[in-house]
This record gives sequence, structure tokens and C-alpha cells, in this order.
Amino acid sequence: MKIAYATTYDVRDRASWPRRHLGLYGAGQKIAEVLQSAGAELAFLGPLHQRKIPITRLKWLYYRRRGRSYYSPVEPWVAPHYARQIQARLAQTQADLLLCPENAIPLAQVRTTLPTVLWTDALLGSLVDFYPHLTNLCAETRQRLHTVEQAALERCDRVILTSEWAAQSAMALYDLPAAKLRIIPRGASRAQDLTQPEVEAVIAQRPLSPCRLLFLGVDWERKGGPLALEVAQTLNQQGIETELWVVGCRPQSEGDLPGFVKPYGFIDRATPAGEAQFAHLLSNAHFLIFPTKADTFGVAISEANAAGVPCVAAAVGGIPTVLRAGVNGKAFASDASAYDYAQYIAATMADYAGYQNLARSSWQHYRQHLSWEAAQQQVWNDLQELVGRDRPLEPMPPRANLLAQLNPLPTLKKGFWA
Repeated sequence: MKIAYATTYDVRDRASWPRRHLGLYGAGQKIAEVLQSAGAELAFLGPLHQRKIPITRLKWLYYRRRGRSYYSPVEPWVAPHYARQIQARLAQTQADLLLCPENAIPLAQVRTTLPTVLWTDALLGSLVDFYPHLTNLCAETRQRLHTVEQAALERCDRVILTSEWAAQSAMALYDLPAAKLRIIPRGASRAQDLTQPEVEAVIAQRPLSPCRLLFLGVDWERKGGPLALEVAQTLNQQGIETELWVVGCRPQSEGDLPGFVKPYGFIDRATPAGEAQFAHLLSNAHFLIFPTKADTFGVAISEANAAGVPCVAAAVGGIPTVLRAGVNGKAFASDASAYDYAQYIAATMADYAGYQNLARSSWQHYRQHLSWEAAQQQVWNDLQELVGRDRPLEPMPPRANLLAQLNPLPTLKKGFWA
């Protein structure tokens, strides 16, 4: 099977990825590796380029002044520009299937007879008023976002999402038939692939004290850093010696950081030294603490479970699909207090043999449900079934109809530039 792999970024050049997109782009890279290891030949169509239109900057400023968010990728000229690039490159590939591992926008206007697959964590529509950059959207962006995504979904033969939450949201938003959906959790972006004897040894060498909580995230606020700090503080106040290891960002607090906080900053896992440091921290942590405010899946949970590290996290977005109580940690209500987290952690650590069993169970859950090997087993037969289905070629819409969608910039009121 030959798969045309459409990405807006260069999936093979990790050094070119911005930090804020490491999770998304890393997943795209792993999906490519999964397909190749299953026997697929990939034709990489990316990086696709987005047209730079000066009016988008003006619109962003205009709506910002009015307390609204604006999202330029759903402007009417974006999807057709992607489509032209994809179609031109498709013609040179002789591919059997077209797959996009990010959001739906690149597929929205593609005209092809090939089976088409969107493999993402959640639809953009599900993130409206959930993720900060898609909260409080202006009316034109909100309408265009749903219009573009609906067009893409109609062209897709399969939509692969990572959680029950994402699937339910997709069906509610777009009346998407369940038969078109598949739920396949994502594995760790760079898992250690420990064998059972290796993970047993890693778990056995963790000391009873201090309790080490690992926080992973580049966004301290959105990932719940302040609550993680409060949990560690609560445990220490209860007489349970605890350290909070922070990776990916600089922790923030009023005044000096407490001595129990160990900041490691951003670790570049693309380097051997960075990967070794990350693996060392992960192996020696007792829990991943992930009280995030908004997340579609939480690939950090897969990362942690791959090293036999249980997780405590907020039950938001798709996390309840990934995190099972008594199996690989516990998901807490979004309004849970630091005391709630601390009480669970303290009770688990008090029975250290029980903690070690939970750590082993976390690794087993990863292998069976959250690894890329498990994802490959679920997706490969499904993609093979799609290949060979005939799809009618859609006529190109008249250029006049496309241009009619380009609304002018809203009238700027006097004083806008003040």
C-alpha cells in the first residue's frame, strides 16, 4: 500500500518544529513510522505552505481590540491553496490512499478519488471554547471554522480520533456517522520501549521517599502547574517528603520557588543527551501529575505509563479514555482540590507494594492500549479495507463562488490605531 501523507510541516525534520507544536508534530512522525513498519510506502506531501495575506494581521488586531479571538487558518483562501498543492503532488505519487495526521483544513477542498483519512486527536470544532486560542471567537471565524471542517469531513472515508470524548463531540457537532469513526489512542512520542524485566527493575529501584511528582508541559498555566505546585506543598505539609520535578517550562510562583521544586526547563529530546536526561527523570518519578485545564488526549500519560509511571490528572477532554482508576492512576474532577490529589497520592504511597503493582499495571496498560504497536494493530486492517473503494471526483467550484466568500475587512472605527 502506498499512502500519500499530507502535513503542513516537514514530518522528517524535527529540528524545524516549534516547541508549541512538538506534541502534534511528534504524533505525526510516529504515525508515519507506524504505517511504514506495517508495510506501507509513504509519499510525503509536506510541508504544505499557507499563503501569507496581510489582511489577516489587520483582522487579528481588529478583533483583539474588541476582545475577540481570530483564527486565520479557516479563511476561505487557505484550504483551496492547500488543495492545489496536495493535488499537484498526488499526481506524481501513484498513491492508494490519502492521509492527513493533523487538523482537517488541508483536506477541505481536495478533489480526489482516493480513499481519504483524517487521523487527529480531536476536531477543531471540539476545541472551540475549550482551548484558549479558540475561545471567544469572533462570529466570522466561528462560522468559517465549522464550514471548513464540515467540508473536510464529507470528503473523508475515515476519521480516526483518540478518545470517546472526541468521537462523541464529532457526532454531536457534525452529525458524523459512527461508522466513519474510529477511536485509537496515541502512543508516546518517544517511548523507551522497555521490556517487562526492564520496567520491573526500573520500578524496583524507585525509593520510598521522597515522593517524586513529574510535571510535563510547555504551558505552566494551561497544564495546571499552579495546582501541581499546591499538591506538592500539601503533601510536604502533611509530613510526606515530596519533590516536584518540572520539565518543559519555568514554574511560576509568588516570591522564590520552594526548595522542593526542581525546575529542569525545556529538554531537547532530539539530542542523545536530552533523551537520556528525560528517560532518567521519567524512570525515577513516582507519579506524573497532570491537572490540565484543557487537553484532547494527554500524550504525557502514554509517555509516563511507558516507563511504568502512574498518573494523576484532571478528567477533562479525552483523558478519561486514557486514564483508568486502579489501572494506571486516577482522573480527578476538573474542580478537584490539591487536597484531593494529595490524599490519593499519600494513600497510594503508604502501601508501597500496592504502588509498585499500580506502576506495573500502568506499563501493561500502555502496552495493550496506549502504545503505537497497539495502534498499528487497530488501524492497519481498516486502512487496507478502504483501499480499492471507488469515490466520485467532485467538480471544482466556479472561481467566482470562491472569491465571493472573501469578506472584506470589517470597517475600522476611528481611534482603532490609538
